[in-house]
Amino acid sequence: MARNPYEVLGVARDAGEDDIRRAYRRLAKQYHPDLNPGNKEAEARFKEISAANDLLSDAAKRARYDRGEIDESGAEKPQYHANYRGFAEGPDGAKYYTTEGMAPEDLEELFAIFGRGAAGGAAGSGGPFTRRTHVRMRGADQHYMLTIDFLEAINGAKKRLQLAPDKSLDVTIPPGLHDGQILRLKEQGGEGIGGGARGDALIEVHVTPHPLFRREGDDIHVELPVTIAEATLGGRIAVPTPSGTVTMTVPAGSNTGTRLRLRGKGAPTAGGAHGDEYVTLKVVLPEGGDQALADFLRDWAPKHPYDPRRGMEPA
Repeated sequence: MARNPYEVLGVARDAGEDDIRRAYRRLAKQYHPDLNPGNKEAEARFKEISAANDLLSDAAKRARYDRGEIDESGAEKPQYHANYRGFAEGPDGAKYYTTEGMAPEDLEELFAIFGRGAAGGAAGSGGPFTRRTHVRMRGADQHYMLTIDFLEAINGAKKRLQLAPDKSLDVTIPPGLHDGQILRLKEQGGEGIGGGARGDALIEVHVTPHPLFRREGDDIHVELPVTIAEATLGGRIAVPTPSGTVTMTVPAGSNTGTRLRLRGKGAPTAGGAHGDEYVTLKVVLPEGGDQALADFLRDWAPKHPYDPRRGMEPA
């Protein structure tokens, strides 16, 4: 029997959408089958967590559950009006229903609940409740996690997601995707009941960090080492971007911390534009030192004194 979805996710009944989302992500990462290979208990727990999230993350389903219209699995619960008298004993212990005082629409609902169909009576000679109503239900949404590289998230990619040993799904990663974004693949989830539509596959995508690039919104940031000569004299240098290497001009007299912008070299946006790439310069000395440079500075420094720490004295 399915458990209370609030208890499954460990949230209060008045929890907000963000609270539910955070609880699901935390538990999904802990119990995801990919992180617990061969652990049947973790697999069952993950399915329970996914089902609870499917119900509570859908505002309409959550409201219906809170009103008692559907159960923990999302299945419909029979709804009885106050003037239904329920079961009573008939001859020889048989059960019967009283309909005294019921409006036609009440009778219609009662017959629909117990499979009769219309209030006018069932067809055939098999008794008043031999005709069954056809139940059609949409399949459940199924939740998955997919990890991709930083550049795949920026530039887009095709990835294959293994759903089961004998089932896989090709997923298109749209350019500019953010870490934690959820992709919805229509009708790739659980099978429907009675000819109902399949549910959807909900794929939460996680992006691995990149050794060079850092993303803030749609902008890309990179720290770029430069030589003393490049910083002092300026010049054209090669700069990596997510879409390839470009050439950028370093102004003469640049310092560590100087930030330059490459327009349109950031992540793609939903509207078809691009963010920018911000390049922060970092002056780097030759590895192992340079004797000629040291000799030059011994002669140069006394003739050109300056204090880069001016104004940093404690008050």
